[in-house]
Amino acid sequence: MSVVDLIERKRNGGRLEAGELAAMMRDYAAGAIPDYQMSAFAMAVYFRGMDDVEIEALTTAMLESGRMLELGHLGLPRVDKHSTGGVGDKVSLILAPLVACCGIAVPMMSGRGLGHTGGTLDKLESIPGFRTRLTLEETAAQLQRLGVAMIGQTAEIAPADRKFYALRDATATVEAIPLISASIMSKKLAEGLTGLVLDVKTGAGAFMTRLEDSLTLAKTMIALGERRGCPTVALLTDMDTPLGDACGNALEVEESVACLRGKGPADLREVTLALATEMLLVGGVSEDVADARARATRALDSGAALEKFRALVAAQGGDARVVDDPHAVLPQAPVVKPVLATKAGVVQRVEPRVIGRAIIGLGGGRTKVDDVVDPAVGVVLHVKPGARVEAGQPLATIHAASESARQEAEYALRQAIPLGTGTPSRRPLISHRITARGVEELPGVGAH
Repeated sequence: MSVVDLIERKRNGGRLEAGELAAMMRDYAAGAIPDYQMSAFAMAVYFRGMDDVEIEALTTAMLESGRMLELGHLGLPRVDKHSTGGVGDKVSLILAPLVACCGIAVPMMSGRGLGHTGGTLDKLESIPGFRTRLTLEETAAQLQRLGVAMIGQTAEIAPADRKFYALRDATATVEAIPLISASIMSKKLAEGLTGLVLDVKTGAGAFMTRLEDSLTLAKTMIALGERRGCPTVALLTDMDTPLGDACGNALEVEESVACLRGKGPADLREVTLALATEMLLVGGVSEDVADARARATRALDSGAALEKFRALVAAQGGDARVVDDPHAVLPQAPVVKPVLATKAGVVQRVEPRVIGRAIIGLGGGRTKVDDVVDPAVGVVLHVKPGARVEAGQPLATIHAASESARQEAEYALRQAIPLGTGTPSRRPLISHRITARGVEELPGVGAH
């Protein structure tokens, strides 16, 4: 069966067999199928979808196109977290070292910016010298020594997905639930985990803007994990507004260090601690929510997580002085200027998708697979929805490479932060908890 036949069948609403998907992914990873045909396949899936059997077969095909990370010798629970992507979402930088302080090995495999959202690897690589390209052997050795590693998808892990991931970003097919699910879970299952926690974003700045789609995505990934013997839990968190204040790679590292020092935005701290609590529960080191939350809070507030982050940065070749003076170590944009309110009013929205695209326009993200990212640029927000501001009050500060880029970003930010008179409604910061047993609606956790 030719790949054209498979694309045509999916385009027409038909289903593909496990063997066909395995052959397609194997041939694509080997370079026998060109990108333009896989782009057509991705678009066919985007419009026609896949059933549960197809999604599991695609996940398995991606997983088995490469090697597995063998970590059974560690003698510790092995738990990772994955976020489905948002603006200002720097949780991983705080969460990985925090959880590693609590008796869990954290082999955190992350991605680069996708669409309007930021990527953990791009943030980490804004730290001078930080290496995210570790081999599986290097990763296993670091986990044995330190309990945490933060890496990119190596050429050995799910190589079919590695190619496909970049292609989806450039072909507007990111949002397809079957492709998101298979991509995430093939990488996570390749890590040899004993548990997985998912941060499924929902709202205006998420890939899943509707609650029902976010729930479907969470349930799909949980089912994939459970069938592979990896207990999986998901939290639905809000992405109607960027998380925290800083949006942009180096700026988000600086905010992460502040959070590790017990400072930083309250919403960032809350999401981090909520996910840490779930990781300790699924890892089996805590038996109840109260104990897990208390252990995570102690690790953060005592400075243990900060010191673990310092050790992580040093272990992966980064300049560990970033922990003591991030502003001096991280790259700085030459043009820094506030965006001032032109009138008094109440902030109606802070549109994450518009802000994410503005950061891409500044050079802090990608429009093509091979674009070079400027780590210094971005936006620091000074307001949340519902805040009352006066004329002349700063709404945000733009960090740009040039005055012309700053002007374009300011225009976008004024559209992203409209002022009005009414008090806007706001969804809970953390709205649902999903496990294999079902969906639990949470009682309005947090404020955003």
